[in-house]
Amino acid sequence: MSALRRHATIALAIARKDALAELRGRQAVGSTIFFAALVLLLFGFALGPDSGRLAEAAPGLLWLAIVFGGLLTVARLHQMEADDGALEQLALYPVDRRAVYAGKALAGAGAMLLLGGLLFPVVAILYGVPLGAAWLPLAVTVVLGSVGFAAVGTAYAGLTVRMRAREVMLPLLMLPIVAPLLLAAVKATVAAVAGDPFGELGAWLQLLVGFDIVMLIAGAATYGFLLED
Repeated sequence: MSALRRHATIALAIARKDALAELRGRQAVGSTIFFAALVLLLFGFALGPDSGRLAEAAPGLLWLAIVFGGLLTVARLHQMEADDGALEQLALYPVDRRAVYAGKALAGAGAMLLLGGLLFPVVAILYGVPLGAAWLPLAVTVVLGSVGFAAVGTAYAGLTVRMRAREVMLPLLMLPIVAPLLLAAVKATVAAVAGDPFGELGAWLQLLVGFDIVMLIAGAATYGFLLED
């Protein structure tokens, strides 16, 4: 039990450090939020004034914006440490690599949760979608989607952070892996907004839970090797 508590303490310390670093870099955080909101705005203009069309496309565009913002976030969490040599120092510490991975993933998931919470009102206003009545299933969907995306993103950010073409390689490697997560998240969002008329929300949420568990286990098992390479 003491080992588990020690690992949890290390993970929380790393997550706190990354969160504070993100908050200090207000310009980077602001640019991520602005970029995600701009994606929603541009697609809103592209779809035209048809309210039915906008409402139908809203769930997919919401997750598209979250994914774009999440890619920037998980890459930045590793890039900050790689640039000043802190990542190499972290690899030398006598701590369990799974705790390091958990801390990084926790910070990434927290940033994505914040981004999702900020984008929901934007979607409701731009696309005329009533999200208030479905806030609980939507919140669960965003939490599960953020955890799964951060689980994959943390592992692949650790893999690509030392590559010269990391800005290109990270999305190329990540997006095929998170495709099932995006499908489930969009479908769950659609079902939640519609009031789940066909009773399919639970199945999509179960798929998200299964994806999160598999990717967290795989990421924790492999991250140590990526950190040492």
